[in-house]
Amino acid sequence: MIDWNIIVSQIATVAFDIVYFGAIISTIVVIILDNRNPVKTMAWILILLFLPIVGLVFYFFFGRSQRRERIIGQKSYDRLLKKPMAEYLAQDCSAVPEEYARLIQLFQHTNQAFPFEGNRIAVYTEGYTKLQSLLRELQKAKQHIHMEYYIFEDDAIGRLVRDVLIEKASQGVEVRVIYDDVGCWHVPNRFFEEMRNAGIEVRSFLKVRFPLFTSRVNYRNHRKIVVVDGRIGFVGGMNLAERYMRGFSWGIWRDTHILIEGKAVHGLQTAFLLDWYFVDRTLITASRYFPKIESCGNSLVQVVTSEPIGPWKEIMQGLTMAINGAKKYFYMQTPYFLPTEQVLAAMQTAALAGVDIRLMLPERADNRITHLGSHSYLRDVLQAGVKVYFYKKGFLHSKLMVSDDMLSTVGSTNVDFRSFEHNFEVNAFMYDVETALEMKEIFLQDQRESTQIFLKNWVRRPWRQKAAESVVRLLAPLL
Repeated sequence: MIDWNIIVSQIATVAFDIVYFGAIISTIVVIILDNRNPVKTMAWILILLFLPIVGLVFYFFFGRSQRRERIIGQKSYDRLLKKPMAEYLAQDCSAVPEEYARLIQLFQHTNQAFPFEGNRIAVYTEGYTKLQSLLRELQKAKQHIHMEYYIFEDDAIGRLVRDVLIEKASQGVEVRVIYDDVGCWHVPNRFFEEMRNAGIEVRSFLKVRFPLFTSRVNYRNHRKIVVVDGRIGFVGGMNLAERYMRGFSWGIWRDTHILIEGKAVHGLQTAFLLDWYFVDRTLITASRYFPKIESCGNSLVQVVTSEPIGPWKEIMQGLTMAINGAKKYFYMQTPYFLPTEQVLAAMQTAALAGVDIRLMLPERADNRITHLGSHSYLRDVLQAGVKVYFYKKGFLHSKLMVSDDMLSTVGSTNVDFRSFEHNFEVNAFMYDVETALEMKEIFLQDQRESTQIFLKNWVRRPWRQKAAESVVRLLAPLL
């Protein structure tokens, strides 16, 4: 007698195996044909082969590439750039330092990042002074406030800034706010609704909702931009949350943020308005958002953005060129160190050529997995002669870099795959001695609060720790 239950069960098992293995094989084929970074391709293939179910789920949510060639049409983009370009062309071209002409040209060609002269820079290394300056400038606003943050927390700091924005909106000031949907996942909607009800235009960046979850969760707006009346701008590593002021129970939160006053604010304004077009499909190009600004300082500044859209990795390429071009020194701070091959090779090559390359990381981080991954790269740079320091006073979240007493950069970009390849980021590149020396002194002061790591001690760590770091490193392109 035929047992139909057994037959049906066997057919179902075979069908499941066909679908299951077919899904894995087809996913691997798609990954290979996508022509990604080979390291990232191999990382995904390894996950799918050794952790197939987990791998499929992770790839569905985080791995699929949905890049588009452009956020905005060329004609609309040209309209947006018309006023900043006119201001740039009206400048004295002799202001460009010869030793950084190629780097500046790279950013212009890949990012339409115009170098603006005559800017004043103020640097903030802890949250309270940055918040005080931000609130002071917001209170001065007469025409418009544009604000964009990865995290806009519903806590004492977030509510304080929100209330100021509501007050300015009641005075007739135009206020626009962009927050990242994933960065603010746990923030209740009523927090933003209060701003909307007060007349503030609030938009979330790439809202993530099932079934549209997929890789949207992978492409996040990590930028921190504020523009006040088109004349004052803020950019750096600090979000709007209490922890950026008070730190953790085990240490301070050490970060770097800057205020820009001058024509370079046009670059921050352009970045914000491009993102506004992305979230609202409204193109804002009126000249009142790009006012005439007189020289108010000595810094030449380029505001450079990068995003997972289009053919270039602007900030990563710029950092690679800057490291390769360093003559005497290149100092860098980053909370996470999961470098691409290009950046790693540039650091090693420069150090081997005798350039003083210094890397500063937090001794203790807010993410154990990425911290393990960061440690896995330290032997590579130590062997080449890079000096590595662990900041021990608290969590180092700063993204500060300075070179040769002339070039410095501060922004939202970490030295990791996520910032270089997945996130929407922004950095200000500054070309002047005064700012560079100030950034250098900040680095050296942090170095006094750090412990230097030496290769002979680093290689003696327990094998279990090194093994864990090596396993995490396999996933570094995906973290």
